[in-house]
Amino acid sequence: MRHLPLLLALLPAPALAFSQEDVLRGDIRPGWATDAGTRMTALHLSLAPGWKTYWRSPGDAGIPPSFDWSGSENLRAVAFHWPRPHVFELNGLKTVGYHDELVLPIEVTPIDVTRPVRLRGTVDLGVCSDICIPAALAFDAVMAGPGAPDPVIAAALADRPVTARQAGLAGIGCAVDPIADGLRLTATMALPPAGGEETVVFESATSGIWVSEADATRKGGTLTAAADLVPPDGAPFALDRSTVTVTVISDTRAVEIRGCPAP
Repeated sequence: MRHLPLLLALLPAPALAFSQEDVLRGDIRPGWATDAGTRMTALHLSLAPGWKTYWRSPGDAGIPPSFDWSGSENLRAVAFHWPRPHVFELNGLKTVGYHDELVLPIEVTPIDVTRPVRLRGTVDLGVCSDICIPAALAFDAVMAGPGAPDPVIAAALADRPVTARQAGLAGIGCAVDPIADGLRLTATMALPPAGGEETVVFESATSGIWVSEADATRKGGTLTAAADLVPPDGAPFALDRSTVTVTVISDTRAVEIRGCPAP
């Protein structure tokens, strides 16, 4: 299958030189037209051994990908279908992301389904090994015709976090308590263990909210996790619990829970 090349620029780390080919290569996979009138494509990143990049919520030390689609044509919306991320720990800090390779499925909705979609824009992201390098990718790809099923994209779609129902979540209750500079959110989940260490990540749909690394403990079938949410003005705020996403990541799976209702 033909890939559409990305134009890639890396900013060099101080006193170190890494060429584009040494660290990161990127393609847009052309994908296929879906029955819903959208198009399933993907950003495909290949990383040098020992290097990683980050999930949408990367932890305290990571850089989340940031897309700019402003140069695109016939584009109504994009939806990301993130595959299951992994947790990395270095010097006591946890980050969340991907090593070796990332295939990020992107579902594109056109304004006019009878016309091609031109995806033109940029993505800023970070890649890290012992040091971190900011990367800027520019892409320009035309999506037209029915395309063809792509097993690489299909595998990434199949590796997405499972839903709360699929994981056997029997219930979740989330307590909100004010702190000096924001809120503390504590989630109690009746969730069967998947085995191994579990990392819980809270995400708020409210722009600009900083979320701390969660403290998580398990007792049998109950998993409890707490994190601080701090807005830019550093004061307690009204949290819309229905927009909170709780993701539980373990060695074998990730579980995505949408909504964090009161206990």
